[in-house]
Amino acid sequence: MKRETGSYTPLVPKRPLTVTALYTVHYFEYSGSYAFPGESHDFWEFLYVDKGILRVIAGERSCDLSSGQIIFHEPGEFHSLSAVGVPPDLVVVSFACCDACMDVFRGLVTTVGVEERTLLARIVEESAAAFSTPLNLPYTTMLERREDAPFGGEQLICAALEEFLLRLLRRRSRHDPSRMPAGIRDETVARVSAYLEQHLDMPLTLEDVCRDTLVGRSQLQKLFHAETGGGVMEYFSGLKIRAARRMIREGRLNFTQIAARLGYQSVHYFSRRFHLSTGMTPSEYARSVKMLAELPGTSSDDSAHNG
Repeated sequence: MKRETGSYTPLVPKRPLTVTALYTVHYFEYSGSYAFPGESHDFWEFLYVDKGILRVIAGERSCDLSSGQIIFHEPGEFHSLSAVGVPPDLVVVSFACCDACMDVFRGLVTTVGVEERTLLARIVEESAAAFSTPLNLPYTTMLERREDAPFGGEQLICAALEEFLLRLLRRRSRHDPSRMPAGIRDETVARVSAYLEQHLDMPLTLEDVCRDTLVGRSQLQKLFHAETGGGVMEYFSGLKIRAARRMIREGRLNFTQIAARLGYQSVHYFSRRFHLSTGMTPSEYARSVKMLAELPGTSSDDSAHNG
């Protein structure tokens, strides 16, 4: 049966969150002595710790962030940061968004899950292709477009950034099974995350983690599931694999040495875990375009930050 075109009624999609401008996209690799004295600006910024431990002062509060954690700075909030022992690698993105739902991000410190980390990687990768401004260039005040930038790159960056924010908003709106105040949840997850980061060379069990951090098994699992979408040991395994990928990129250790450095019982077990996590064996990753895409574009600068 033929239907008249005019009988269709369009649905205009709701867009509760829209990124209207990009100011900076950074991936920094710093030394253990790194410190940034601080700044404030009239747009949003988040800082994600990809490796290491970072002390952040935001307004009148201070907190230590470990690998996998993120902090948001609202427009006008003064913030400064410094390394705590382990040299940090950071993703820093600053942007404009005036939608009311951004209020949820005021003062937010949380842990990023696997899907959200994938979106962060996409933002970094697309930014490296779209902009000639080095991602580790401190004190960037304007992103410069590449003449040969891939078609639609800036839109893909904003799309990934919007999805990243929307996924965090969805997760924050879920019922929290632990029924703990947000500050206590964040402090516990941060403390346990820091413990895991400092013990990547050990074959920890869940019982080890609970005993050493003085958190009950059930409570700890609920906290990590609420914050990351997965369990404690899944998070720990992800830390190990990210560290392994970094070591492979650095090229200073062979696979047997990497396996031993990360507490795996054998190189064969390490290879199986790596394949389960990445879809590649360590050898395949070492030869892959993916590894090349994850290499820093230029040498890191330890002296400053465009916080």
